[in-house]
Amino acid sequence: MKKNKTDVRQGKFIVFEGLDGSGQSTQIGLLDAYLKSKGVKTHLTTEPTNNIIGGLIRGILTHQWSLSNTGIQLLYCADRAHHLESEVLPAMAKGNVVISSRYFFSTIAYGSLDNDTEWLKKINEKFILPDMTFFIKVSPKVCMRRINGSRFRTEFFEKEKKLKKIYQAYLRLGESKEYKNFYVINGEQAVEEVSGEIKKIIDKIF
Repeated sequence: MKKNKTDVRQGKFIVFEGLDGSGQSTQIGLLDAYLKSKGVKTHLTTEPTNNIIGGLIRGILTHQWSLSNTGIQLLYCADRAHHLESEVLPAMAKGNVVISSRYFFSTIAYGSLDNDTEWLKKINEKFILPDMTFFIKVSPKVCMRRINGSRFRTEFFEKEKKLKKIYQAYLRLGESKEYKNFYVINGEQAVEEVSGEIKKIIDKIF
């Protein structure tokens, strides 16, 4: 993975990862409000994006058309390249703290269902590393309960058997120490406690 280049990136890049139903969106919103209260400029974004390639991915996730998991991960990489070039890096160059829901860690975790992990890392190695990554750790069983309680249908990866494998892949990423500043946060605590842990870590760099 490429190292951060301070001469190019004036802002910061923070990524949230986790299973669907882990509460990422809630924590992103709370962190956004917290940083703004400190006078920090922020820019929120997500993967897949709302651009053309991201639209193709969303169509697969909602069962409008089909593609192999390998093909899906290659689409994610193409979407990611465009996302970085058109949105993330320009926002950072303006001094924003960019907060993204999902990044290449999702490709490694979700793609590991049907693909070699080293290959998944290889096809993402040219993408910049985030300054901080928060993995919101919530068990597949709890995530499925949350998903089923809030929606009428599930998406492509939202089956407990699949989520168990994805969950283990995320845990391996956290345990490997391969990626700097990758923090595993217990997402089964009260929302305020999860947010409090994240704020303590954030305060070290702001």
